Amino acid sequence: MSILSISASSSSSLLPSSKCCSSFLTPPTHTNSNLFLPIVKSKKKKPVGVTMSIEAGIGVMATKLGMMSFFEPNGKVVPVTVVGFKEGNIVTQVKTEATDGYDAVQVGYRRVRDRKLTKPEMGHIQKAGSIPLRHLQEFRLQSVDGFEPNQKLSFDELFNEGDIVDVSGTTIGKGFQGGIKRHNFKRGQMTHGSKSHRALGSIGAGTTPGRVYKGKKMPGRMGGTKTKIRKLKIVKIDKDLNVVMIKGALPGKPGNLLRIAPAKIVGKNIPKS
Repeated sequence: MSILSISASSSSSLLPSSKCCSSFLTPPTHTNSNLFLPIVKSKKKKPVGVTMSIEAGIGVMATKLGMMSFFEPNGKVVPVTVVGFKEGNIVTQVKTEATDGYDAVQVGYRRVRDRKLTKPEMGHIQKAGSIPLRHLQEFRLQSVDGFEPNQKLSFDELFNEGDIVDVSGTTIGKGFQGGIKRHNFKRGQMTHGSKSHRALGSIGAGTTPGRVYKGKKMPGRMGGTKTKIRKLKIVKIDKDLNVVMIKGALPGKPGNLLRIAPAKIVGKNIPKS
């Protein structure tokens, strides 16, 4: 036997069998071809449609006039906010499940000149047969039966004295403020060599996590945001002066636009779901 034949036989003995080699060289056959693709977490799709919360009933828009003290018949002094009404609170559109996908009533408030509105806005208002109105807001209801375009909404017909309402509006803007005024932080020492009086102080560790957590209470713009004050009592309705007195403070300063709606009580006037 030659050296070449010996080397060939020895090399062939060192190689794995064809059955064993096929298991390494032949890619596995899987029914699912997506196993070799990179795993990507799918984001949850947001629900399509309107996610606006349902109101307990139709409401109106009003104008904040100021605050005063009101004496109840028993002599108790109650701080109230006086709310007035300008021309408006007219139904400009009735939305239904069949046409818009949800039931809602659109209300317009505060009459303005024609030139103050754009042509699309004027066309929308004229379609309802209403006067030019500055503000348009929707009240999503469980049922819109009984409402029609150009219908006048009166506060004394919708609410009574003693009713509980939710009032929303834009708060007074305070501008850029520090942590003490914005978040009620405590100040540092004013004596004994302290150099940190109204400073924010430490905002986190250095090495770990090496950054500032999101949502950290820090100086920034304060106020000027939309807020809602819930469950306020109607103390007095004056039809002669066309004003309403609501117990407590309301957002914004005099002249601010307010949205008044019946207070939502889960399980009583709105469903639990």
